[in-house]
Amino acid sequence: MKKMLLAAVAMGVLTAPAFANLQLAQKYACVACHAVDKKIVGPAYKDVAKKYAGNKAAEAKLIAKIKAGGSGVWGPVPMPAHPQVSDADLKTLVKWVLSQK
Repeated sequence: MKKMLLAAVAMGVLTAPAFANLQLAQKYACVACHAVDKKIVGPAYKDVAKKYAGNKAAEAKLIAKIKAGGSGVWGPVPMPAHPQVSDADLKTLVKWVLSQK
């Protein structure tokens, strides 16, 4: 019984950050245009992670892109600016996006 409880707690701890960051993406309506594994209006988070894998400047670049908006990287549809997202939440979201596999 203790082993099952311990396993359940460990699974919750291991999956909580991923779920929490998806909740953050939902909070700011990122999921209206993006999904983890498929293109909607904007690219899938997995595709973003793949494109920027190994790029040491990716985190700062994506934080700036989300804050200011932009276009041309993933096609002609512009991404609107999101200045209302706090810097802490931006950093959390970008780290989460870049961690997608």
